[in-house]
Amino acid sequence: MARAAAFFDLDKTIIAKSSTLAFGRPFYQGGLINRRTVLRSAYAQFVFALAGADEDQMDRMRDYLTAMCAGWDVQQIRDIVNETLHDIIDPLVYDEAVELITEHKAAGRDVVIISSSGDEVVRPIGEMVGADHVIATRMVVEDGRYTGEIEYYAYGPNKAQGLRELAAERGYDLQDSYAYSDSITDAPMLAEVGHPFAVNPDKALRRLATERGWPVLSFTNAVPLRERLSGLKPPRASTTAIVGAAVAGAAALSWYGHLRRRHLG
Repeated sequence: MARAAAFFDLDKTIIAKSSTLAFGRPFYQGGLINRRTVLRSAYAQFVFALAGADEDQMDRMRDYLTAMCAGWDVQQIRDIVNETLHDIIDPLVYDEAVELITEHKAAGRDVVIISSSGDEVVRPIGEMVGADHVIATRMVVEDGRYTGEIEYYAYGPNKAQGLRELAAERGYDLQDSYAYSDSITDAPMLAEVGHPFAVNPDKALRRLATERGWPVLSFTNAVPLRERLSGLKPPRASTTAIVGAAVAGAAALSWYGHLRRRHLG
């Protein structure tokens, strides 16, 4: 019998932030990027969380990141991600996503993560949350280092193509399968399955979901996996944490205003 699968986007669907940008600090500590790049990544993370990223922004981010990582040692990246994975990603995982993954696996469906982030980042996260397969962007590697060129970009229509190819390879019945994403750029992927869901959708995807009758889900509860798997309830946010978040937001807005004044001047 043909099996079914559940296909999940990663950023803002399983985790609350951009998986690639989340590793800015450990990459800095590992000597791969400078402080200015860390600040730029933090600002990009803030904008990504606030409003999402459209196709042009994603293209610029792709070009920027691929140029930046040219010459990086691939094994060093894997080591940094593996060493810092739980500290960075654990607190960002949506409890609702983990629950869905658990339900799909209990129903006998394979869980597949499809993400435009790099394979070296996505695959360990997939293993952490229990995914059976991962489809992610792959960079060209020569002599153990990135060349700055892309072998496969898991974005937009390419995600749908990757989904179809894996379905053909694994024998998935796509009409009986599920897909989840937050972005309009993943509309081709969502349209491939019989059960598409918009998760924390951007405005364009929310509009499309309404037009096509796709269910809309809201994921808000980012719970560390250690607490989720141990059955512990997370404590309520402390005043210190709330103040810290407010300060971080104010700093990001100040930085944004500074960039606009420079641009307009």
